[in-house]
Amino acid sequence: TCVANRKPCENMLFGMGNPLLDISAVVDKDFLDKFGLKPNDQILAEDKHKALFEELVKRNKVEYHAGGSTQNSVKIAQWMIQKPHKVATFFGCIGTDHFGEILKKKAEEAHVDAHYYEQNEEPTGTCAACITGDNRSLVANLAAANCYKKEKHLDLDGNWELVEKAKVYYIAGFFLTVSPESILKVAKHASDKNKIFCMNLSAPFISQFFKEPLMKVMPYVDILFGNETEAATFAKELGFETDDIAEIAKKTQNLPKENTKRQRVVVFTQGKDDAVATKVTMFPVVDIDQNDIVDTNGAGDSFVGGFLSALVQERPLEECIRAGHYAANIIIKRVGCTFPEKPDFH
Repeated sequence: TCVANRKPCENMLFGMGNPLLDISAVVDKDFLDKFGLKPNDQILAEDKHKALFEELVKRNKVEYHAGGSTQNSVKIAQWMIQKPHKVATFFGCIGTDHFGEILKKKAEEAHVDAHYYEQNEEPTGTCAACITGDNRSLVANLAAANCYKKEKHLDLDGNWELVEKAKVYYIAGFFLTVSPESILKVAKHASDKNKIFCMNLSAPFISQFFKEPLMKVMPYVDILFGNETEAATFAKELGFETDDIAEIAKKTQNLPKENTKRQRVVVFTQGKDDAVATKVTMFPVVDIDQNDIVDTNGAGDSFVGGFLSALVQERPLEECIRAGHYAANIIIKRVGCTFPEKPDFH
């Protein structure tokens, strides 16, 4: 009933990923060097980063925000849509602890229908966002997020019903390190029912070290997101032999696809430059004064969130990209992946 006038309805957008609490602080180059971090990167925490989390928390201006790439994106999509509430559903695993309670509260405040798998063996995951100027180096300690179990959560009738209710699906590549079998189950469902399954390359390390699970899901991917660095790494791993981003997008679009009723769309963002998409080439980015940029952390997630909000309402690709740019622009001027009360997007 609610789709009649392209109005979104509850649980129409489904997201699954790593729910993390972002711990962000402004650091200096010495701090990055000490822990061997690049200014702009996303990595998974190793033993050598344990001290990093302890030191970051001791900094005077540390901020805590609900994070995790997919959760950020569905939250932004919900914010762009506003009403009804709970258009966005989110699945992921947390611990039974204080940080887990914060994530639950934040999801509720954002009107996202979050159904977490809760376990008490691992604490809720965290992500250290080490900010220097316009750059952010992200170090994720997945902990509980890494404990998501298909048979303990996704397969349960009540949960799978929520998956079936959706029309658009979005899972960041980051989740490939956690539960590729959960991703495949959702992706195959979308493909079989001619619904839209979206994925993100997420970070260079995904294409480098998780290429096998990534390529298993690729035939089911209707829309693929990524930034220029991720696109270049992906191209290298697949032996595309080109560093032209439009060319990489074209070759990615032509990779094998299960559901031939939908042609794959590839959307690569290039920071300050125009976004490249495979049906229509360049889309202008709204110009921002460098001085207005507070924090680029979450800009990619919010681009996807804006895009998804328009996609759920069956808008054309140009509109989806415009909504993506709009959302990213708002977020870039604020700390963390946070947003004002209402969007002003028409």
